[in-house]
Amino acid sequence: MSFNYEIDYDSIDFREHPGKYRVGRGEQGVLLVEPYKSEILPEWRFKTPDIAEESSDTIYHMYLQYKKENDFVGMDMARKFLQMGYTRARRYANYPGGKKYNDAGDINDRKIDEQKAESAAIFETKWKLVREDKDYLKLKKEHQRKYG
Repeated sequence: MSFNYEIDYDSIDFREHPGKYRVGRGEQGVLLVEPYKSEILPEWRFKTPDIAEESSDTIYHMYLQYKKENDFVGMDMARKFLQMGYTRARRYANYPGGKKYNDAGDINDRKIDEQKAESAAIFETKWKLVREDKDYLKLKKEHQRKYG
C-alpha cells in the first residue's frame, strides 16, 4: 500500500498507533509522522561534512534506539531522514542553493559543491547501513504484511 496523504496526521501519534503507518516509497511522509518528525528533524543537518557527520551519527543512534525498542515506525522514519540527508545534500551539491530549475522551468547548469557532495556521501553511508539491516528488512516486511 502506498503512503496515504489523506489522513489527518496532526491528530495521530504513530508511536501509539503504528498500524496506521504506511512505509510508502523513499522519503514519503518524512515531515508528517509524529512524534518521530519532532524527535528527528531538529538533528537533521548537512551544511558541512562535519555537521553532516554529527547529524547522521545522531540519527543513526536514534535508529538503533528505536530498533532496541522494537519500534519499526521510528526505525523507518530514521531511515527516511538519513535518505533525505543524502538526497538533499546531493541536490545542493549539484545546484547552487539547491535550485535545480530556474523560473522558466528549465534545469539549471550543474556546479558541483564538493563540500555538499561529501555531506551527501556521509549520509549515504548511514542510510545504506539501515536499508540493508536484516532486522529492519524483517520488521518492514512484517509491518507491510500486517498493515499494508
